Amino acid sequence: MNHDEARARLLAERTEVTELLADAESGAQQDRETEDEEAAGDVSDAAQPLTAEGMDDAIADSLRDRLVVLDRALKRLDDGTYGLSVRSGVPIPEDRLEADPAAELTVEEARAAT
Repeated sequence: MNHDEARARLLAERTEVTELLADAESGAQQDRETEDEEAAGDVSDAAQPLTAEGMDDAIADSLRDRLVVLDRALKRLDDGTYGLSVRSGVPIPEDRLEADPAAELTVEEARAAT
């Protein structure tokens, strides 16, 4: 994948993730407000808003992590190291970059890391 295409895909995903993060954070805030309101009144299931809040927070954390990965990939593009493993410097196969333009490791390195 050429660098212009990689940049376009990374920026498009970054925009999408940013929007999803805003939605998740808004949902978590609404869950907190619902929890506060129900604490003052009659509650049919007090755990429901807390569970939803926890799920929204977990989703938001995951989206924040993805933004960090996307930003690192964009920095590698700027630095001229995009497409190379951050661990070994070995070229990341084109198929892997097509599947995940923000990939930082080869498949083998990623497997070994888990």
